[in-house]
Formats: sequence, structure tokens, C-alpha cells
Amino acid sequence: MMIAEPNANLISSIIEYENGNLTNEQTIEFFQELVDSGLVWDLQGAYGRMAEYLISIGEVQVKAA
Repeated sequence: MMIAEPNANLISSIIEYENGNLTNEQTIEFFQELVDSGLVWDLQGAYGRMAEYLISIGEVQVKAA
């Protein structure tokens, strides 16, 4: 499986997330993008754990392969 290279908007979102500047809605959209790209599983563990939590409560969906 090939993982997409992060784009400038995604990198900007990572910085905003790390700085605590995203709203709840923006955070969910950000994690949905990370899950969709597959990048979330290559980032530090806290990102994967947050993605798993958001998936478990239905806020983020995993697209069928």
C-alpha cells in the first residue's frame, strides 16, 4: 500500500493541531483526512490513538479498501 505524501495544507493542520488551535469540528476533519491518506498510522502513537478513538465513537470513518 502506497502512502500519500503530506501536502502543505496537511502539514499546516498538524502544526495547528499541535498548537491546540483547531476547533472540535476542524480536529475531526483533520483526523478524517489523516485516516483517508493512511498517514495517521505513520505518525507518532498519539495520532493513531486519537484516530482509533474518533473511529470508535463514529466521528471518523474508515473507507473500505
